Amino acid sequence: MRPLRILIAKPGLDGHDRGAKIIARALRDAGMEVIYTGLRQTPEMIAEAALQEDVDAVGLSILSGAHNTLLPRVVEALRARGLGDIPVFAGGIIPEEDIPFLKAHGITEVFGPGTPLETIVRFIETHTPRRAHAESSS
Repeated sequence: MRPLRILIAKPGLDGHDRGAKIIARALRDAGMEVIYTGLRQTPEMIAEAALQEDVDAVGLSILSGAHNTLLPRVVEALRARGLGDIPVFAGGIIPEEDIPFLKAHGITEVFGPGTPLETIVRFIETHTPRRAHAESSS
């Protein structure tokens, strides 16, 4: 069975990607394939990369404060490409009071600063089904 394929992206104009790189490394070390898109990605670029890379989940790292705008737009862009079944998780500086809004708009889980890497890895392993069509092509 092929490993989970996870896209890690930085939506918006946020220029700090240390956390995204740490998550990417932790997921890779846990045996997942990780595609990191780099900084300053639009929601459309992220969704297109998810489609092209045939990923099982998308992780978004955001520190800019634009999470209530950008994260739902990523979910919408994924749905527009037929990828509405892909879990989308987020991390970064996201106030606790904004998490219910994000979950109501398609974000599967939000991980705040200081969340143990093992917690994130286990969550992804248990909440991310391998996409059926992707498995048949390997």
